[in-house]
Amino acid sequence: MKKGNIGVTTENIFPVIKKFLYSDHDIFLREMVSNAVDATQKLKTLAGKGEFQGELGDLKVEVLIDKEAGTLTVRDHGVGMTADEIERYINQIAFSGAGEFLEKYKDAEAIIGHFGLGFYSSFMVSDRVDILTKSYQDAPAQKWSCDGSPEFSLEEIDKSERGTDIVMHLSDDCKEFLEKGKIEQLLSKYCHFLPIPVVFGKESKWDEKEKKMVETDEDHVINSVAPLWMRKPAELKDEDYKEFYRHLFPMSDEPLFWIHLNVDYPFNLTGILYFPKLKENIEMQRNKIQLYCNQVFVTDQVEGIVPEFLTLLHGVIDSPDIPLNVSRSYLQGDPNVKKISSYITKKVSDRLSSIFKTQRAEYEEKWQDISIFIAYGMLSEPDFYDKAKDFYLLTDTEGKHFTLDEYKTLIASEQTNKDGQTIYLYATDKEAQYAQIEAARKKGYSVLLMNGQLDAPLMNMLETKLEKSTFTRVDSDVLERLILKEDVKEQTEEEKKQYEGLIKAFSDLLKPAEDDKKAPTYSVQTQSLGAEAAPVTLTQSEYMRRMKEMARLQPGMSFYGELPDSYNVILNTDAPLIRKVIDGDDSQVAQLVDLCLLQNGLLKGEALQRFVERTMQGLS
Repeated sequence: MKKGNIGVTTENIFPVIKKFLYSDHDIFLREMVSNAVDATQKLKTLAGKGEFQGELGDLKVEVLIDKEAGTLTVRDHGVGMTADEIERYINQIAFSGAGEFLEKYKDAEAIIGHFGLGFYSSFMVSDRVDILTKSYQDAPAQKWSCDGSPEFSLEEIDKSERGTDIVMHLSDDCKEFLEKGKIEQLLSKYCHFLPIPVVFGKESKWDEKEKKMVETDEDHVINSVAPLWMRKPAELKDEDYKEFYRHLFPMSDEPLFWIHLNVDYPFNLTGILYFPKLKENIEMQRNKIQLYCNQVFVTDQVEGIVPEFLTLLHGVIDSPDIPLNVSRSYLQGDPNVKKISSYITKKVSDRLSSIFKTQRAEYEEKWQDISIFIAYGMLSEPDFYDKAKDFYLLTDTEGKHFTLDEYKTLIASEQTNKDGQTIYLYATDKEAQYAQIEAARKKGYSVLLMNGQLDAPLMNMLETKLEKSTFTRVDSDVLERLILKEDVKEQTEEEKKQYEGLIKAFSDLLKPAEDDKKAPTYSVQTQSLGAEAAPVTLTQSEYMRRMKEMARLQPGMSFYGELPDSYNVILNTDAPLIRKVIDGDDSQVAQLVDLCLLQNGLLKGEALQRFVERTMQGLS
């Protein structure tokens, strides 16, 4: 028997591994199985080249629990190791010492993968680890053993089968890994798509005579689903993609579109990304992209690894250029990951552009489901905006869709004011703003429906991107809208004096109670808008409303959110009902005020009850 010390210049590296990786100790099983799969793949490669002439046998990886012995074993029938290979691959750890190591790499979650210490993750859960191995070459079988100190033993043993057993003698605080349910959960998570069968126990079936589930002689294979992303797109049908999506996300609606990624230069990448039907709360849709390295699961926490808007997609990405077993912060700084991120963004925009150009009717049909995703990308990624502006759609209140260029051409002649600004009129609620929408349409204007979760910040951005363009809600301030076609008629000083009593009559009724600090405030104004226009119009400052909307999205703007809503009440001095008030008949002022508030959803509580009672009396 040979004894020696592992090649590290620190007294004991294993407590360092345990201390800094303990919170992620589940990954030890992934590392053990991945190593076993690698050893098996190497043997298949050697056989393919004719360098191994023997029988391959049953090339599977087995995971075995022995509760009585307190051991967890990962067994493969791959290339195995000679004594020299154990010395080279196990006993030599290529870094100078724990102190220097920890100082240089403070992000300690990255220890294992970055330094090729996959095997040593077994000591995160073990008091002792044994390696029982026999090489495919003509060499004696070996047993290596280490109790978590730098000392190890190495001796020849009798072992007839080729391959390696990693036997982990679990620590007292890690006995959970002797539970079948725990191991099956981890294997399903990390090893679901590995290319070599991973076996854990035996299959069970219902025994009608015994009236219970009984174990059979058939192996229970964890990774029974073939990774669809490894196949060529030309071989696949739409139903194959949908079936794979149902397997990944069994409780989800059918996907809208998908992209099959396949690139081998300047990096290697395969995968399938699906466009899901997004619900209103986009936060609930995240963490549905699974990141793999050579079919080994890495993470589903992809924020910062792929652009933020792409986290709304579902699916899988697999690349050998993504390092295994590293923290998310390490991945975020990895140059290969950054290249992959840029590539995926381009592929997504290319795919959307292609669907828009070749299947516009289908694209428009699904626009409601994908619009929030595209808006998110335009807001967060300048490169994506440059492409998406050609396939982003505006939707009017009649349900018609237009690209940005198409819509600007449509409204340019009718909705450009005297300052050369193109006015994009929009509504956020077709029912609540029906009267204003109809008034705009009667003037020959088009009105957009902008009621999406991200439409408010998107409009702000479009105003900076589109030349001489302003978005204005249909119930916004008449003066700000400049009534587009007509110039606002300036009032003479005599008229202003004449209308002072009119303004006071309405202002008194709209004055909020002194103790109600959150009640809306109203500023009453007069305008000559023509005899056909409404007698009373309620408008709101576009700027203040947007600030309040942004305050709900951005905590730093909470000041605006705390301000009471403020409205402008425009009295049309040309309307017959207002002319009556001017001439001294103020009997209908209260009714006009309440009708205006009611139309805008602002008449509530006691005021609404009084209005109903007054109206009923008028009918009797």
